[in-house]
Amino acid sequence: MPAYIRKVKSKSGATSVQIEYKRGRERTGIVHIGTAHNDAELKLLCALANVKMHEGQLSLAFDLTKQSDREARLKRSYSGLLWDVLNGVYDTLGFNAVDDPVFRQLVLARIIEPASKLDAIRILDGLGLDATSNTSIHRCLKRIVDNKYRDAVSGMCFKRTAKAALTLVLYDVTTLYFEIQKDDEYRKPGLSKERRLEPQITVGLLVDRSGFPLEIQSFEGNRAEVKTIVPVLAGFKERHGLSGITVTADAAMLSAGNIEVLERLGYHYIIGSKLAKTPYEIEAHLSGDEDFEDGQIFESRKTVTIDGKRTKRREIFQYRQKRAALDLSNINKTVAKAQKIIDKKADIKRNRFLKITGDKREINLALVEKARHRAGIKGYITDLGIPAQQVIDAYHQLFQVEKSFRMSKSDLKARPIFHHKRDSIEAHLTIVFTALAVARHIEARTGISIKKFVKTLEPVRTGVVSIGSDTFELKPEIPDAASSLLKRLSSGKSMH
Repeated sequence: MPAYIRKVKSKSGATSVQIEYKRGRERTGIVHIGTAHNDAELKLLCALANVKMHEGQLSLAFDLTKQSDREARLKRSYSGLLWDVLNGVYDTLGFNAVDDPVFRQLVLARIIEPASKLDAIRILDGLGLDATSNTSIHRCLKRIVDNKYRDAVSGMCFKRTAKAALTLVLYDVTTLYFEIQKDDEYRKPGLSKERRLEPQITVGLLVDRSGFPLEIQSFEGNRAEVKTIVPVLAGFKERHGLSGITVTADAAMLSAGNIEVLERLGYHYIIGSKLAKTPYEIEAHLSGDEDFEDGQIFESRKTVTIDGKRTKRREIFQYRQKRAALDLSNINKTVAKAQKIIDKKADIKRNRFLKITGDKREINLALVEKARHRAGIKGYITDLGIPAQQVIDAYHQLFQVEKSFRMSKSDLKARPIFHHKRDSIEAHLTIVFTALAVARHIEARTGISIKKFVKTLEPVRTGVVSIGSDTFELKPEIPDAASSLLKRLSSGKSMH
């Protein structure tokens, strides 16, 4: 008996999916499959109708031709594929060693839709999972700290990182603010990366050369950046006992004390150099009225104190035309602001080119000239004897840690933080750190952002359909785009 799928649209916009049976031109029966309210449900119901039309492909306890009065209903649909894939990555990274289902749910829910811990319940409900309770979440936050989940996760991240990627580690800091008015011993106002005035904490992140996280540690909000790198690297060294490791950090981490400690710990280092004055080698070049060439490199020696003795360390400088254009633009903007203060068109603010002597305001032309002289030049201090360009290239890998910070702040919404107790804040950072590891692993394998990955897989819905008293799960048809991502994810090729 021929059968056909009918799609009948109602005035409300919903679409009814039916199977129509015919003998010749005579309609002999209609089976109503269900009503779809969106494209995903429509595809699901059409797939169900197609299965029902082919005997033996669906395990049902009745004969469709005799049960045409029974109605199939879509009970619910959920992103089962996305959840299963994220769970698989979580296990692949070894995080299942933390035997805590609630912690797993909080980590993966944050990847799917970054939100508050309570909103995680709604996200999990939407996934068709048995969501945990508010009480269970708060108990989990306590377990994260008491049972040192972060140490376990960091250890697994280290094990999953290839030795080649560990020869160069990258360190940087950021700040996370709190929407509170009063500070305490931990949440303090300080130099904010986002130029905010609220109390904050400072967070140091250590990653491998691909941006895969290795270590995270928080500090008081007013802790100077330069005073964060040593505790993080000392702890990393103590746990893993590595040798031959090079750490790269920006100029904010540069101090004689830090260099001394890094050498004592056995680290090699590449640290951005603060260009307080034009190096002699560059001055000598400029005295001949020669222009810089794009990419031109100069080498010098910088005096540092190691074990109480003054000694020299290698310092490398490079000129880049693109950097010079940006530096000159910023100099001109700063001079323009200083001129407005001089003309009393703006309030007095800190300005490096403004010189005030008594009531007299003027632009420090000598200082402006020196700044323009140095435009486009970037310095690097290192103890390595490798070619200068390799030093520079290694330093520029710092964009990977910056990318990880951007991910944690935007895609994973690490801030603002609404917790009040330090233990809860540390637990929150552990969840974000673990989610960051899962996300960076997926990005390294697939070549796309975690946001796009979730957006591609989330619409692939698994359906739970009931017909009479029978309930069954209908697996989704996986689109080519999603299938391609899954192949890349399982290919085994990764940067870390």
